[in-house]
Amino acid sequence: QVQLVESGGGVVQPGGSLRLSCVASGISFAAYAMNWYRQGPGKQRELVASMNRYGNRNYGDSVKGRFTISRDNAANTVFLQMNNLKPEDTAVYYCHARLIASDPGYWGQGTQVTVSS
Repeated sequence: QVQLVESGGGVVQPGGSLRLSCVASGISFAAYAMNWYRQGPGKQRELVASMNRYGNRNYGDSVKGRFTISRDNAANTVFLQMNNLKPEDTAVYYCHARLIASDPGYWGQGTQVTVSS
């Protein structure tokens, strides 16, 4: 049984930082591309950051220079370091694992991030 469990969300003031974690089980973690998506209130789900099995990273335009994705294959964990948070970063953040591009992949349950003063 595949499980992706996110943690690290919370309430933070603008300009603050949070670090999200996602622990995976039931998959050969090192072989998977790991992604972070988010869905804000009234918005479509969007890709925030991705990191493939080779360590190549991609980011959404709105988070470039502020967010960093990383992974620890030994711990089956992917991280999202979020700095200089803005109110528009408020969303539920989801961890996603995908083996190949045509694979629907697996989703975590999401963790809420709220940026507010």
